[in-house]
Amino acid sequence: MMDQTIKDKVIVITGASSGIGEATAKLLIENGAKVVLGARREEKLQQLVAELGENSTYAVTDVRKAEDVNALVELAIEKFGKVDVLFANAGIMPA
Repeated sequence: MMDQTIKDKVIVITGASSGIGEATAKLLIENGAKVVLGARREEKLQQLVAELGENSTYAVTDVRKAEDVNALVELAIEKFGKVDVLFANAGIMPA
């Protein structure tokens, strides 16, 4: 059963190419959300968007770079007209 509180929400997810990010994207799509996925592994992102369909898109994103995160948000606005939620799932390891 679709969760009507999630339907048509636009959710940006970092760290989306595997693990919690990937699982969250799948669950959100199942509940009618639109997802914008960011991660460093483009092949994984391409595969995931192919699986999720037209209510998903992606940009290669390194969360250590502000310009990458800004571009991810801009992509969400360009494609879906807004951002309702930013799920900062990507981890950053100390150098």
